[in-house]
Amino acid sequence: MDFLELSDRIIDSAGSHKQISAAATNRRQAPTDFSIIYSKDLLPASGGEKVTKEFLHELLNILLGYICKSSRRSGKVLDFHHPHQLKEGLEGFSLQLTDKPETLEQILVDCRDTLKYGVNTGHPRFFNQLSSGLDLIGLAGEWLTSTANSNMFTYEVSPVFILMEEVLLKKMQGIVGWSDDEGDGIFCPGGTISNLYSILVARYYFYPEVKTRGMRALPQLAIFTSEHSHYSVKKSAAVLGMGSENVLMVKCDESGKMIPVELESSIVAAEERGLVPFYVNATAGTTVYGAFDPFNDIADICHGHNLWMHVDAAWGGGLLMSDRHRMKLQGIERAWSVTWNPHKMMGVPLQCSVILIKKRGLLQDCNELGAEYLFQRDKPYDVSYDTGDKSIQCGRHVDVFKFWLMWKAKVFWYQSSRGNFTCGELVVMFASPLPQPEHSNVCFWYIPPTMRGLPPGPDRDTRLHQVAPRIKHRMMEQGSVLIGYQPLGDKVNFFRCVFSNPATQQEDVDFLLDEITRLGNDL
Repeated sequence: MDFLELSDRIIDSAGSHKQISAAATNRRQAPTDFSIIYSKDLLPASGGEKVTKEFLHELLNILLGYICKSSRRSGKVLDFHHPHQLKEGLEGFSLQLTDKPETLEQILVDCRDTLKYGVNTGHPRFFNQLSSGLDLIGLAGEWLTSTANSNMFTYEVSPVFILMEEVLLKKMQGIVGWSDDEGDGIFCPGGTISNLYSILVARYYFYPEVKTRGMRALPQLAIFTSEHSHYSVKKSAAVLGMGSENVLMVKCDESGKMIPVELESSIVAAEERGLVPFYVNATAGTTVYGAFDPFNDIADICHGHNLWMHVDAAWGGGLLMSDRHRMKLQGIERAWSVTWNPHKMMGVPLQCSVILIKKRGLLQDCNELGAEYLFQRDKPYDVSYDTGDKSIQCGRHVDVFKFWLMWKAKVFWYQSSRGNFTCGELVVMFASPLPQPEHSNVCFWYIPPTMRGLPPGPDRDTRLHQVAPRIKHRMMEQGSVLIGYQPLGDKVNFFRCVFSNPATQQEDVDFLLDEITRLGNDL
């Protein structure tokens, strides 16, 4: 049954229309031939309403079919093809761009095939990334956002979305633990950009002249972050002209937490080398282990040295919504800035990331240039709601509405996080994790039967290093499940299983472990 038939049946069953409309009957009897229709025939073309509706109905059928199949365990996580196969074209699907417009029939085929050959990140057996799942309320918000096609730089073009952003930012600042009279922020394209904002604003706070005079106004600055932190800290230092070599990596313990005494000694050593420390990044939920740094200890050190403290809670920030797990972020309220990605543990559709700044007005002072064609001061409303000058962008996508809508529908996310932690605990029961997980990341090796009698050493490590990539290769070709792997420090390749999809159940965990065993048993 397609969307039109479903709509007609709903109307009929409701009793408001006892007979299916003649128009609907005609649509089914004489379906539109999209092989002779082009985009020029759609709205705003004169008389294009009918064909536009029918085209969008066909598109909606494709989307609804995909959504309904996305959580079926019998379906594949991916239908894998190598790059050369996709580039050469498959069954009417071609990536090449023609010199003439394609028909709407081909456009619909392309939409269907793009979903077919992509990765189903909403599948309950997709464990590959920190963001997964398909939230239907969030999806509805994304559809509305794209339909509105607005921009977040001024109140005059996005009045409702601007106010929604203010409401959500205040809510998140309160959950972090900041008072009502402090806190600012903005929605960003992702956690990497949010972390970049934190360094940009911290540098401006200590050296405001850098905004006009540039790098010549600065001493050689030093940034401190843990050896398990996200690579975006180094990338931000490179982008901002401070140099990745001036990001000093602080040692972690076996669980992946920054060691406070190592941070203290690193700061002192940097000062002795003539560097000027100004910023410390702490992590709430490291990318691989899911570890949480000791924020209160780090805050004490930052206070003693007058350093900016940032918490990268891109992955772990969602635990602030959980009464059971928020204690892992004790001390985050002492940070001067926080990155938080609702598109990870909270399941908001990509992209949705926030940078929160404790000192109000600093974000605006750091970035504003007051372009007169956009940020006029004599508008007929409160121009403080023209938030675009807080941003390093000009145009800014509306990432707020889907999050606002999900918040209204869910209120709290503790139930979904509870399920993700339960799934993680199931893996721990059957595998020896490295280390014992704090978050819903579980890292482990699979040891094939042929290697279980080998003594620890270089030969065993060399062979074990090849196991995860070979299993992953087979896994991708079969498409039944997807999980990531990587080395870390002196540890050879191991699996990293991430739980962030509320659709994942115990049977999916059992399937994952059975599939790894089946695919790696002969290695």
